[in-house]
Amino acid sequence: MPDPDVDSREELPIERGFPIEQVNDLADREGRAKLYYRPLSTMHKWWARQLGSVFRAISLYTLVDDPSSVDVREPGKEEMNLSDFAEGTEKSSTEADLSQLVDAVSLQNPDALWSLYPKDVGVSDKTVLDPFMGGGTSLMEAIRFGADVTGVDLNPVAWFITKKEMEAHEIDPDELQQAFEDVRDEVAEELKSHYQTACPHDDAHVADIMYALWVRKLDCTSCGETIPLFKDYRVANGRYENDDKYNVYCPECESVFLTDDYRSESTCTECGHEYIPANGPVSRGGNYGCPSCGLKYSIVDAIADGQSYSEDLYAIEYYCTSCDDEGKERSTVKGYKAATDEDLAQFTHAKDQWEASETLGEYAPDGDIPEGAITAASRINGNDVFSHGYKTWQDMFNPRQLYCLSTLLSAIDTIENQQIKEYLLLAFSDSLMFQNNFALYSISGTKIEGIFRQNSYTPLVEYAENNVWGTRAGRGTFQNTWEKIVDAVEFAHYPTERYLEDGELKQTDPFETPVGGDYTLLQGDVREVDLETDYDAIITDPPYYDNVIYSEVSDFFYAWQRLLLADEYPCFDAENTPRQKSVVANPAVNKDDTSFEAEIKQSFSRLRTVLKDDGVLVFTYRHGGKKSWGALLQSLCDEGFDVTATYPISANLSEFVMGEGLSFSVIVVARPAGKREPVSWSSLRRRMHREARQARENIREGQTLSEGDISVVELGRCFREYSKHHKKVHREGAVMNATEVVEQIYDIIAGDVTPDQIYLDLLAMEAPTIEDVTRLCRGTNVKPADLRSRALFDPEPEFKLARWDDEKRLAYLKEKTVDSLSALERVQLLRYEAAQETSTIEKLRGMEVTGAMLDVATDLANLTGDEEYRRLLRD
Repeated sequence: MPDPDVDSREELPIERGFPIEQVNDLADREGRAKLYYRPLSTMHKWWARQLGSVFRAISLYTLVDDPSSVDVREPGKEEMNLSDFAEGTEKSSTEADLSQLVDAVSLQNPDALWSLYPKDVGVSDKTVLDPFMGGGTSLMEAIRFGADVTGVDLNPVAWFITKKEMEAHEIDPDELQQAFEDVRDEVAEELKSHYQTACPHDDAHVADIMYALWVRKLDCTSCGETIPLFKDYRVANGRYENDDKYNVYCPECESVFLTDDYRSESTCTECGHEYIPANGPVSRGGNYGCPSCGLKYSIVDAIADGQSYSEDLYAIEYYCTSCDDEGKERSTVKGYKAATDEDLAQFTHAKDQWEASETLGEYAPDGDIPEGAITAASRINGNDVFSHGYKTWQDMFNPRQLYCLSTLLSAIDTIENQQIKEYLLLAFSDSLMFQNNFALYSISGTKIEGIFRQNSYTPLVEYAENNVWGTRAGRGTFQNTWEKIVDAVEFAHYPTERYLEDGELKQTDPFETPVGGDYTLLQGDVREVDLETDYDAIITDPPYYDNVIYSEVSDFFYAWQRLLLADEYPCFDAENTPRQKSVVANPAVNKDDTSFEAEIKQSFSRLRTVLKDDGVLVFTYRHGGKKSWGALLQSLCDEGFDVTATYPISANLSEFVMGEGLSFSVIVVARPAGKREPVSWSSLRRRMHREARQARENIREGQTLSEGDISVVELGRCFREYSKHHKKVHREGAVMNATEVVEQIYDIIAGDVTPDQIYLDLLAMEAPTIEDVTRLCRGTNVKPADLRSRALFDPEPEFKLARWDDEKRLAYLKEKTVDSLSALERVQLLRYEAAQETSTIEKLRGMEVTGAMLDVATDLANLTGDEEYRRLLRD
């Protein structure tokens, strides 16, 4: 129900302005190096996770509103007041007063609070809810400001990841390290022994396998020849002094050698075989060709016919620690070699140990892969894992991986301290991304890429097997994933902030305040869980249609995590993560876009009930077109919210173009709704146009933004005007819905206005000038000359707007045919005819009256005070 006092409610800084330039610049940098900016957010994979710098800025501009409840500390120094904070700047202590900083925020001056971004800012008595917490980024940023935070997520994996992030400041680093060393002492040497190979440069050395490269094989359905499914025969680009060459595999003698160009004919340096390495048996479309009989056949059809993949270990990337210790060249220490019989025997030994063990099976998931939108073919994903022969989670790992992973997990399970054990489990779980047969080797990047390169599962015919424990180099091993955990815990104890000063990236001293405080984490559906009813702010990143099917991608981790967590937490009892209640468009559970829109609307309804009447909802959202914006605006307004601002948060917004292809990310700000008044569309449209143009001018005074960025802010200003009249916008006798309004807003922002609409804008001004004409035309498809040619104003001897009785305007109107007259022109001509003594009601009725004419007549009556306009079109 609308709050009658919202009109007296103070605007928050985030409603008045936001430092778009600074946030996007910093976010771009963080996006390229997340590990160094926010170690806590990189402890474990979560999908579509917003950047910490974005949510820190949102928290700053949302929570810092009452100067009496804020304190500011310079990182590494004692508590300071705002006058201390101003020292060394050009600001006086008066200007530095926090209340003035808060009040100064606007579109012209969005940076007013930005100087506090790298400071240790504390805000008392604030409560924040994130109903779709995912990886917990919003909670970590809000709690750093001293807020009491509550997070909710249906997904147990998201709940577990966020739990470990929020507990990190409580962990004793020494105890954490001791637990790792206990696991290392128990299993590290055993695990590393399975990833050793002969050093190709010194027979006395044993090198570590960084990555074992595998290719799958199928038989020709015609002649029966077994065919390795290479797309091409590249192993990796050259490195170091050979960075202009390519490492390639010889299909004749199975050696690995360097060639100048893999796209032209090469000669194997071992056997002399001549071939073009770019031409492998697998072609586009998933077909493979037989080199003997020439038959081409579909890979998935061969599997459907009853074949199963066999596999060949064909190459290895090695790292020789002995050569490294002897100070040899990097190209000697690390490189590529062909797999040998000894290498295959080592793999077979691990396979035999896995199959012979009576206990390790308890530490590997044995359940079936559930069918879903991204595991089977659907409108979302065409990579059907079942058509490639996958049935169970164990099918995603080869036997050596299963042996080593289960051995490692069993050692982790021996740690007595449950809280510490869970950090080891978190490192184990995150490393799984690189420990499966969906991981590929990046030929150009010369590194492994994990399973979730996209938000789905992509079966491979060539994959990279990682060293489970790890060596001195490599990516995604348990050892270097553990280092991320250590860094995250240290950050939680002593957080720092990176920021830009005059374009230079700087880092603060450690904050006195750790990443911790009062928090509550709930696993469940936000529409159902018990919540407080007086949150000051709701800050979140909600799901977006079918962008990520969270339940299905997280099942990959859940299947392993539950082996150690099912006895600890009820949410890990089930075989898989919850799907049916997940607020996403998922065809696997018969939920389409309409279902998503209905469920996000239900969520907004719940959020309104737990938000204070003077609270704020701030969320990030992705956009896919007018329809989705209309649905979002309709849902928010229906459930008691007014949208008050939108801001771009992606550097890609320079591509912003109005039209069906529009796609961008935004911060959406909404407040509990006030009383809504009826309004005509023509009047609202003019207001929106004025607000959009004014926002554009204000932004240009204070920021340098792309046209696309400016358009996003204009969009929010138009939403704000519409929200005041939701369900009460009248056009031609009908009430417009949000989707219809959004269609029109796009035209307003794109500049698709008419000279008549600009004339009515001018008419609403107290003393319009020719400069106002130029200003209102700027950014539209209308020129001042268009208004002048219609005699809508006369610039001489002094600027004057034309009225219905202006001689030049009447002459223009009378020259036109009735059919070519606009609604404004018809009404003005009727007003003239009504003033003539010869006018008759029949003559007036000879012109068809439209809804647009009724709207314009009402507007003219309101703007000019001439009540005759209202009487004109009455029966």
